[in-house]
Amino acid sequence: MTQEIIIAGFGGQGVLSMGKILAYAALMEGKEVSWMPAYGPEQRGGTANVTVIISDEKISSPILSAYDTAILLNQPSIDKFQPKVKASGALIYDGFGVMEPPTRTDIHNYCMQAMNAATEMRLAKCFNMIILGGFLKVHPIVAIESVMKALRKTLPERHHHLLPANEQAILKGMELITL
Repeated sequence: MTQEIIIAGFGGQGVLSMGKILAYAALMEGKEVSWMPAYGPEQRGGTANVTVIISDEKISSPILSAYDTAILLNQPSIDKFQPKVKASGALIYDGFGVMEPPTRTDIHNYCMQAMNAATEMRLAKCFNMIILGGFLKVHPIVAIESVMKALRKTLPERHHHLLPANEQAILKGMELITL
């Protein structure tokens, strides 16, 4: 099993953190992992993306030209990465940041209303965990328990009081995706 993923959006949406937490969770489960971030000079507000590869076998290269799954959180990311999703792959996006939804019919498109859910739940800082929950419903490649362990390891201790809210956000994201 190998899953090649691109996560892209504006800086400040938790794109890099989402990729890091996913990669760390897979690493804790003994999987092979590659995590390669890319962002502009102004991280918050500029564009950011991260490539994550999770595999049961050795990963030969972190450089990809096509992806099994794209998690795209704004229109520029849809425009840039939609063509790079492999046929029969998945594209997960938040309806809030997208004016022109994906048009490809040879992939599985999943629209989440994650920003709306984060606002309703008063968990704006957990937006990326709602998205991650949606991804985990489509591709359950790591356990939620591993994600929570990864969060505990990566979040500064002063933010550990937010762990229950993050778990709640992951579960909400799983509810938002219809397979």
